[in-house]
Amino acid sequence: MRIGLFGFPLTGKSTMFTLLTGVDPSAHGAARREGQIGVSKVPEPRLDRLAEMYKPKKVTPATIEYLDVAGMEKGEAAKVLPLDQLRLADALAHVVRGFHDDAVPHGEGEIDPARDSATMETELILADHEIAERRVEKLDALVRKTNKDTEKQELALMRRVLGELERGVPLRNVELDPRERSMLRGYPFLSRKPLLVVVNADETDGPKLDEGATAFGLEEMERHPATEVVALSAKIENEIAHLEASDAAAFRSDLGIREPALERMIRHSYHLLGYISFFTVGEDECRVWTIRAGTTARAAAGTIHTDLEKGFIRMEVVAYEDLLEAGSWNAARDRGTLRLEGKDYVVKDGDVVVVRFNV
Repeated sequence: MRIGLFGFPLTGKSTMFTLLTGVDPSAHGAARREGQIGVSKVPEPRLDRLAEMYKPKKVTPATIEYLDVAGMEKGEAAKVLPLDQLRLADALAHVVRGFHDDAVPHGEGEIDPARDSATMETELILADHEIAERRVEKLDALVRKTNKDTEKQELALMRRVLGELERGVPLRNVELDPRERSMLRGYPFLSRKPLLVVVNADETDGPKLDEGATAFGLEEMERHPATEVVALSAKIENEIAHLEASDAAAFRSDLGIREPALERMIRHSYHLLGYISFFTVGEDECRVWTIRAGTTARAAAGTIHTDLEKGFIRMEVVAYEDLLEAGSWNAARDRGTLRLEGKDYVVKDGDVVVVRFNV
């Protein structure tokens, strides 16, 4: 999973990036204009428990890549954002300022996450409008020259896209059929990406963080398709990150922060993208795999290795809770909680699997 992290200046985006990845973006200077990548390991207590059971040589958690790009001023999205890199992101995370600091005044005056979110949405729409407008011009010329049906269909779709953007509608709000989605797949339209609005709150806002959108006036934004709001305080969480685990938990409790920022961010990211986790276990390795909800057994096997998908025969499956209760794979088989599933089985969150295949 890759998430593009962006925002206006003075939102604490760099602090957020360091909190999530441990990487200091200031150390990379001008290279940040092209984007800096950091990696977060996804905390997964179930994987830890399976590792205790199997004592493998290797434990491999899931990871999330965060692409951090330089802060941009209003009107700069089309020129500043690295479209080629962001096109590869699974989702975008817009860091919005929710904290007060007299030493770092907000360029618009009052702190207003809803206003800033709407402004950024307009920025993305305008950047996409430039792309769509240029493509319509090229397709129009091609159609007049070749009269090909495929180019006519693409031109009709692109004119529809352009019309929606001119009405101020982000493309993630536009309903598309599978054929249309396929036609747009190669375009770097940013307003089509799933959007996570990340409110960087005051360090005194701990009790409000669980309220998310409601606490920061972003209810309307969260009602949009493929959009989610998460609130956290990067500054205080960066301070907590240097404490021992027990001290960190006590400090968060005193501040009314129920969940660490990284875990909160990851949970909302998974929910936004519809991701779930399944596991493979053994003496050599215990590993967690990330797939979209609704993925079939054969396709899930392909995330492990392409040979497993090509030569798929069947999948042995046991739910995580059932495996823990049984105490071992063989005991789960004896209890009847281990099942044999075919290629069309829809893998569930928490499934522990073995893939049988032949190539």
